[in-house]
Amino acid sequence: MNSVNDIRKAFLDYFARNGHEVVASGPLVPDNDPTLMFTNAGMVQFKNVFTGLEKRPYSRAVTSQKCVRAGGKHNDLDNVGYTARHHTFFEMLGNFSFGDYFKETAIELAWELITKEYGLPAEKLLVTVYHTDDDAFDLWKKIAGLPEDRIIRIPTHDNFWAMGDTGPCGPCSEIFYDHGEGIPGGPPGSPDEDGDRFIEIWNLVFMQYEQLAVDDRIDLPRPSIDTGMGLERIAAVLQGEHNNYDIDLFRHLIAASEEFSGTKAEGEHAASHRVIADHLRASSFLIADGVLPSNEGRGYVLRRIMRRAMRHAEFLGAKDPLMYRLVPALVQEMGQAYPELSRAQPLITETLHLEERRFRKTLDRGLALLNDASARLSEGDALPGETAFKLYDTYGFPVDLTQDALRRRGVSVDMEGFNKAMERQRAEARAKWAGSGDQATEAVWFSIRDKHGATDFLGYETEKAEGVVQAIVRDGSEVDKAETGEEIAIVVNQTPFYGESGGQQGDRGVMRGEGVSVEISDTHKKADRVFVHIGKVVEGELATGAAVEMEIDHWRRTRLRANHSATHLLHEALREVLGTHVAQKGSLVAEDRLRFDFSHPKPLSDRELDEIADIANEMVLQNSPVTTRLMALDDARETGAMALFGEKYADEVRVVSMGTATRGEKKGKTYSVELCGGTHVRSTGEIGIAEIVSETAVASGVRRIEALTGEAARKYLEEQDERVRALASALKSGPDEVVARVEALLDERRKLERELTEAKKALALAGPSESGTGPEEVAGTRFVGRVVNGVSPRDLKPMADDAKHSVGSGVVALAAASEDGKGSVVVAVTEDLTDRFNAVDLVRAASQALGGKGGGGRPDMAQAGGPDGARADAAIEAVRAALAG
Repeated sequence: MNSVNDIRKAFLDYFARNGHEVVASGPLVPDNDPTLMFTNAGMVQFKNVFTGLEKRPYSRAVTSQKCVRAGGKHNDLDNVGYTARHHTFFEMLGNFSFGDYFKETAIELAWELITKEYGLPAEKLLVTVYHTDDDAFDLWKKIAGLPEDRIIRIPTHDNFWAMGDTGPCGPCSEIFYDHGEGIPGGPPGSPDEDGDRFIEIWNLVFMQYEQLAVDDRIDLPRPSIDTGMGLERIAAVLQGEHNNYDIDLFRHLIAASEEFSGTKAEGEHAASHRVIADHLRASSFLIADGVLPSNEGRGYVLRRIMRRAMRHAEFLGAKDPLMYRLVPALVQEMGQAYPELSRAQPLITETLHLEERRFRKTLDRGLALLNDASARLSEGDALPGETAFKLYDTYGFPVDLTQDALRRRGVSVDMEGFNKAMERQRAEARAKWAGSGDQATEAVWFSIRDKHGATDFLGYETEKAEGVVQAIVRDGSEVDKAETGEEIAIVVNQTPFYGESGGQQGDRGVMRGEGVSVEISDTHKKADRVFVHIGKVVEGELATGAAVEMEIDHWRRTRLRANHSATHLLHEALREVLGTHVAQKGSLVAEDRLRFDFSHPKPLSDRELDEIADIANEMVLQNSPVTTRLMALDDARETGAMALFGEKYADEVRVVSMGTATRGEKKGKTYSVELCGGTHVRSTGEIGIAEIVSETAVASGVRRIEALTGEAARKYLEEQDERVRALASALKSGPDEVVARVEALLDERRKLERELTEAKKALALAGPSESGTGPEEVAGTRFVGRVVNGVSPRDLKPMADDAKHSVGSGVVALAAASEDGKGSVVVAVTEDLTDRFNAVDLVRAASQALGGKGGGGRPDMAQAGGPDGARADAAIEAVRAALAG
């Protein structure tokens, strides 16, 4: 039996032997298509190649592309676990021709692979073609020898692919496998085609037209091929299984789920184990590609996937977090094919564990509310959409979990009502996604790159250089020249200006030519290493073809270099102190500061921050050389160089190393080794000092530190020192005694405040009252009523309590006005009189006199307030009147 890993390798090796470049899977977060939330097909990373915006050094390619369909248009989430072939994460095997071969070769390669390499019997296969595609029909007869009744013409758009309303498009040819008469269903195009007997295993897209308008289509000058075969589907066929979840990969993951949950994958529990296995893959690969759970965008989809699996773990009776314990099994199965999975394993484990602990609280609350809301529903009923929406919107309980929870009872959810309730939120989400993407495709830069190639960056070695202006862009379009006062973007054949990337800001400086001068305010990288200089012509006229001299702002670059190198040292120090789960989640390298975001589940303590800063500065003081090497990507990773998860790297990468470790397993070895294209100091001593100035939360599971280096750090510490000296002078002590002196003063102040409070209370009770008297008889009851201004309202109760004990048997009423003019009153009744007088009733009468509306407490002690403290004496009189009855 061929394992999934064998099948994937055989596919890649087969096409490599047939002249195809084996291209690594693109990231799940597409870097060239702002309309996609996740990569959902093998052709996504080649989109700009197919449209002609980008050229590659090869014309044939083969990939095993990791894909996710769990959000937006392509959303299979709700079906996963309950059908044989739905997945949130899957691998798409594909071969591609960029104007090289076309239909005949594509069909030959496909037929040979399926029947000879994979050994599927021809009699079990049939194909479909678009109903007008006679070429494909004839080629299948010629190459495969298939009879005409097993080459089915399909007239619908199921067999015609288009990138969009306009652009490349063409007919498809799908290959189906017949699972046999024992399974219901008919061939494609028949009334019973939705059955499971005939399963599509491969789709060949013949990209031969360009759609210009609805009724305007022309032939492409260089027809291309795009194919897609689900690895899980072909594995099921080759392993003699009808259900994708019965292939070896899923069997091993489900076995791990059985072991850790203590529940067999049988009966009603089978679907739950399948959900866990599928969602484990999707969650782990998304985290490895830089997505973390959140409440919006990609992070929200990830959270839904994770929590759906965690809900099914609860179905299985798992009392403790389960998902994170399955990560080693996944890495064992797929880590060799996808090394990023192994590299991210600590982060994946930590993220799953933390999310599951949090979710258990949401789950317990949500299920209790759902049970209450659905208690009267019977099989066949539907939970109102508004109720499902409230569970989601108010209590954070996703609707798919609501559906899963009710499914076993045969109760559905009114999704139309839910969707109406969600309309505003969905509209807001779409608005947030509009125009988003890590690198939105900009045709002008691809056009310039095709004409002139990539920019040669000279800035690692020099801060000045000469070059030739290749293109000038104004308002999104190429122009031949620009005059004084115009703001433009300039592309030069070579440049010392660093283009913003990897968190490091772009360079600024000047560009001069004969009779012309341009101030460069920023530099960006576009379309795979086209350096774009943003500037304003301050003198003369700049034209394409002009020779220019370029010089960056030296002092700004110096500060940028120091901050970037310090970022590397702090990154490694964070990992050393907090653990290897720490991974960079974003950074800013500016001239005046650095900012570093990293994965960590909780705030850092002062001790941890001090230790991190000490370690980083130890490396600074070593003044060790900062070395850079160009290495093959695989070689760089073997050296232990850290790469950012989800970052796209070329085959050759720049490895930056600095410092010598003085402790732990790395003692004596290079301290920091990272893949990085930024600019750095020549030796760590040039950083001067690294001073952490803040540590905050950015998002769930993501922390941020901000730090200063060099002159900025010196000034910051100097200002701090000046503050300490000024404080020492005021305290008449030395700077080293300031803390002890302040602590002593605070203790002394607290003591004096306590003494003053007691003195005020004693004086207020013992001295003459501004209003009221000593004990008097009111309706036969001893009464003490006093206005005690100058006493805090919070001290009235203990004063009243003391007075109550002094009076023996009676009623005490104390009133006071606070500094803001408001009044407070307290009434105390001795225990022997509470059957005659209720302190709450008495204090409410006093409150009305102060302009208040009530009060509260116990029968023996109650307190109230009001806005008019000037009427404190009236409050006392109101109590006296209430006693008199």
